[in-house]
Amino acid sequence: MATGRLASIPLFKDPGIELSTYETRCHWRRFDENEVIVDYDDISTDVYFLASGEVRILNRSQSGKEVILGEMRGGAFFGELAALDGIGRSANVTALTRGEVCVVPAAVFRQMLFASEAIADRLFRLLAKRVRELNTRLMEHALLDLRHRLYSELLRLSVPRAGTDGERVVTPPPYHHVLAARIGCRREQVTREFTVMASEGLIDRTRGALVLRRPDLLEARVAEALREDG
Repeated sequence: MATGRLASIPLFKDPGIELSTYETRCHWRRFDENEVIVDYDDISTDVYFLASGEVRILNRSQSGKEVILGEMRGGAFFGELAALDGIGRSANVTALTRGEVCVVPAAVFRQMLFASEAIADRLFRLLAKRVRELNTRLMEHALLDLRHRLYSELLRLSVPRAGTDGERVVTPPPYHHVLAARIGCRREQVTREFTVMASEGLIDRTRGALVLRRPDLLEARVAEALREDG
């Protein structure tokens, strides 16, 4: 049975290899809120496994505009691309809260990957999932207008609301400027769309959550827009 702190990382669960030989070659460190953990074009190739806390992944255009790719919480990891291909970092990772990461050097990560079929299988599946998600977002940016991109992003961020018939919630409520950075527009545009959605009874703001009253209608509208543009 695997023991030690590496065994607490989901990717390394039941790896089929002895993890103790890798423990001393990795290190754990804490980070503070707003700390930049990885920055654009960093030459480091370590892989970071989140034990606790939350981080935001950002990309930047040549003009300097930043686009939010998403957030990660405990159990997730980032930095694997640089470990696999040795190329500089393609994104910025900034802490939203205090937390802790396990830092695994690229050489150690690759050795574990090649030594364990279970670890390799999990990584391949996760990378495939991320590629599919990026393809979906690319399609949305290419084919959908601002309104339908916002619908799609809210659906993606939401989870079912307990005790309701089909409602979904985004908690905590997303800031308008954050949503704008996610879908490639200005904060004012998001604010205007929220006003329209509220007037249609599609959304409602409650304490600590944004409620999607008719997620089925939002999904139908997105699907219809994709059919029309396709």
